[in-house]
Amino acid sequence: MNLVDYADSAWSVLPAILAVILAVTTRRVLLSLGAGIFAGALMLNHYSPLAALQYLVNKVLAIVWVDGALNSDNVNMIIFMLLLGALISLMSVSGATQAFADWAAVRCKDRRSAKSLTGLMVFIFFIDDFFHSLSVGAICRPVTDRFNISRAKLAYLLDSTAAPVCVLMPISSWGAYIIALVGGIMAAHHVTDQSPIGAFVTMMPMNLYAVFTLLMVLCVIAFQLDIGPMRKHESWALEGKLWDESKGKPTGLDVEVPEDAKGGMIDMVLPILTLTSATVFFMIQSGAEVLAAEGRPFGIIGAFENTNVGSSLVYGAICSLVVSIALALRLKLSHKTWLSAAPQGVSAMLPAIIILFFAWTIGAVVRDMQTGIYLASLSNGNLPIELLPAVVFVLSCAMAFATGTSWGTFGIMLPLAGDIAAASDITMLLPMLSAVLAGAVFGDHSSPISSTSILSATGAGCHHMDHVMTQLPYATSVAFGALLGYLAIGYTHSAWAGFAVSGLWFLGFCIYAVRTNQPVLETEPATN
Repeated sequence: MNLVDYADSAWSVLPAILAVILAVTTRRVLLSLGAGIFAGALMLNHYSPLAALQYLVNKVLAIVWVDGALNSDNVNMIIFMLLLGALISLMSVSGATQAFADWAAVRCKDRRSAKSLTGLMVFIFFIDDFFHSLSVGAICRPVTDRFNISRAKLAYLLDSTAAPVCVLMPISSWGAYIIALVGGIMAAHHVTDQSPIGAFVTMMPMNLYAVFTLLMVLCVIAFQLDIGPMRKHESWALEGKLWDESKGKPTGLDVEVPEDAKGGMIDMVLPILTLTSATVFFMIQSGAEVLAAEGRPFGIIGAFENTNVGSSLVYGAICSLVVSIALALRLKLSHKTWLSAAPQGVSAMLPAIIILFFAWTIGAVVRDMQTGIYLASLSNGNLPIELLPAVVFVLSCAMAFATGTSWGTFGIMLPLAGDIAAASDITMLLPMLSAVLAGAVFGDHSSPISSTSILSATGAGCHHMDHVMTQLPYATSVAFGALLGYLAIGYTHSAWAGFAVSGLWFLGFCIYAVRTNQPVLETEPATN
């Protein structure tokens, strides 16, 4: 199929921008994504409707079947979501989630402690951002609902802890991928004074957006910084309206707990421990198999660099589901109850999967439009060295926002940033790579077509665009501070100077926000 080449054209950004603008203005996600998809298909196929339709059919099929084989990455993610839906549903009908909510209600005295519990859960579910958003959302939603915390705030807590922690953790799906890319870049430019894992650790404090996003979460919890649209959602929540009821009930894993449910904390803790430990085991095992096949010695970091995240999540979910079923049998639940629970959880995931299919399709269209290549080419001018970290940060923000993928941005922008640093000043290599990581996470946080945002909203049971719009003021505030920090790094060649400048902006913003935004008055938690 002879597609039009948009690599050097500003028109390459049109489908992505169209989808984003429509999503923001209409709040209708599928319509917006569909419009961007079809516009891109027409542009790529010389504005021929029939050719565009054939192209789209091929792209949709490629989501699950490519080059005569299953697209294992996407298929595994879909299977994992369905299995996780069944698992959470089963834990709900057994009474396990209610037992957790009751346990948390005794220890969480107010809304602040309920939000703190949700934020801390990321350190249990740090392996993968999808894993975290769906699991923690379903587990903590009964707790946050009990304390009248809006679903938008829950989605913010999920999304703003998932990717920032994953991108800073060497032992995670993100960390493994980044370390592998950084290692290749260092080898290509003959940087041998540091190992890839050592470089990753050095880059952690320079990942200004991720670090200060986590600090922003702490401030939001401690000082109730309800700014922008979030304030309206929190005010509604205290009136008992946990979401915008004018838009109908959001998709999510809301399962009715039967009256005879007798599950306890063990019915939640054991399956979740199984899910986490089994996933880590299979990640290490799959990576070890690759190392053995290539004749390389085993190492934890090496195993994580070569792991198969998708299949590991599926195997972990299967193990957890088996444990949960065994526990349900122990409780002597009616077989009709627990046999119907799994399909109910699976069906609850279908709306999110449909949106995810649309997001994957527009991602494929945007790749064919070569939007990322065009945006990356904007940095090839004769820019002062001092501006380079800030420039690659802004470009990474724009690329991840337009494409909806941080990993895709890593793949394009990290090698480009490495080449630019090698051609200008190799001492700026790690700051520029850090700027790419930070910009990609911000763009992913802010984009309506981001799969992470979609799944965070699903895990929280929040309308997707409500999550995007309520998170945006926090994300853009932190991103501006990060931009100032990268300017400081460029001019001083000091990572700590950049951190200090971002820190001063962050401190000033939080003080201003606390003084100008009186917290929404708290009420007693709901009793039902």
